Amino acid sequence: MLKNFTIGSLGFSSGLPYILIFSTLGVWLADIGIDLSLIGFFAWIVLTYSLKFLWAPLVDNFSVPFLNRLGYRKSWILLSQISIAICLLLLSIVNPLDSLQVFAFIAFLVAFSGSVQDIAIDAFRIELADLNQQGNLAASYQFGYRMAILISSSFALIFASDYGWTLTYQVMSLLMLIGIIGVLICPEEVNVNLKRLTLQNSIVEPLKDFVRRFGLYFASFLLMIVATYRLTDIVMGPMASPFYLEKGYTLKEIGYIVKVVAVIASIVGFFLGGLLVKRLGVKVTLIIGAFLVLMTNLSFSLVAVLEKDLYLLGWVVGADSLAAGVVGTANITFLTSLVSKKYTAVQYALLTSFMMLPGKLFSGFSGILANFFKYEFGEENGWMAFFIFTSFLTLPSLLLLFYYIKRNNLND
Repeated sequence: MLKNFTIGSLGFSSGLPYILIFSTLGVWLADIGIDLSLIGFFAWIVLTYSLKFLWAPLVDNFSVPFLNRLGYRKSWILLSQISIAICLLLLSIVNPLDSLQVFAFIAFLVAFSGSVQDIAIDAFRIELADLNQQGNLAASYQFGYRMAILISSSFALIFASDYGWTLTYQVMSLLMLIGIIGVLICPEEVNVNLKRLTLQNSIVEPLKDFVRRFGLYFASFLLMIVATYRLTDIVMGPMASPFYLEKGYTLKEIGYIVKVVAVIASIVGFFLGGLLVKRLGVKVTLIIGAFLVLMTNLSFSLVAVLEKDLYLLGWVVGADSLAAGVVGTANITFLTSLVSKKYTAVQYALLTSFMMLPGKLFSGFSGILANFFKYEFGEENGWMAFFIFTSFLTLPSLLLLFYYIKRNNLND
C-alpha cells in the first residue's frame, strides 16, 4: 500500500510539469494571442524527455551530495522536484508577450528537470518491486499522473480564468510538494543487480545487453514498434487546446467539461488497460489501444465541422482519453518487460526516448501543419483534415504489431 501511494505521488509529480509545459502552456500562449506556429515550436521544449538517455548515465553513476543520505534514486528525484518548483515560480512572473525567449528558456529548464526526475522515478519504480507487481505499480503511477493532468489542466484553466496565469503557475509550483512528501515516506530498495556504468560504456553496454537478450532482428523490431506507437496523440497534443479556443470554447468550459471528462475517462482507461493486459496479454492490448486511438482521433474531425457542442466534445474527449488510458498502462508494462535490472535507468530512458522522439520532432511542426490545412481548406475543414492526418499516423505501429505477432508467435 505504501509503495502504491508513493508511486502514485511520484506519478503526480511527474505529470504536473510535463502537462504544464506540453499542454497548459499552449493554452496560455493561445489565450494571449501567440501564433499557432510558435505554439507548435514550444513542443520541442519537451524533447528533453525524448533525449533523456543522454543524461541518464549520470543518474546511474552518481548521486546528489547531501540528498543521497535519503537514498540513491531519491537524491535525484528530490533535486529535480525542487528545481521544477523554483522554475515554475519563475515562469509565473515572466510575461511571454514581452520576453518570449526568456519565457521559453525557463520552460526548457522545467522540462529538463522533469526529464531527470522521470529517469530517477522510472528506475525507482522498477527496482521497488518484482515484475509481477509492476502492473499494479504502473496503474498507481498512471492514477497519479492522471490526477496531475486534472490539476494542471482543468483546475489550472478554471483558476486562470478567474485569477490569471501568474497566480495559477505559482499554485502549481506549490503542488510539487505532493511528490516530495511521497518520496520521503517510502524506503528505497537497494538493487543488488544494478551495474554501475562508466562514462565509456554508459550507452554501448545497455544497448549490447538489449540486443544480446532479444537478438538484433527482434530488438530492432521492438524499437520500431516503440518509436511509432504514440505518434498520433503526441503530434495532435499541442494543437488540441488551441483548437478548442478557436471553436469558441472558453477556458472554464475547457476546464470544467473537456479536462474533467478527460481525466475521469483516462482513469477508467488505465484500469481497463490493466485488466486487458492481465486477461489478453500486453501485445493484444497494445493493438486494441492503437485501434481505439485511431477511431477516437478521427472523431475530432467531426467536432471540427459541426457547431460548438459541449456534449459532443465531451463524448469525443472522453473516448479519446479512455483510449489513452488503455494505451498508457499497456505501454508502461510493455516497456518495463523489456528492461534489464542491470541497466534500469538507462534502458528505460532509451526505450521511452525511442517512443517519444519521432512524435516530439514532428509535433514541433503541428502548428505549421494546422495552419497549412486551414489555409488550404478553410478553418473548419482544415482542422478536420489535420485530425484525419494525425489519426492515420497510428497505422505504422498497427502494421508492425500485427506482423510482429504473426512472425514471432508472441500472443500472450
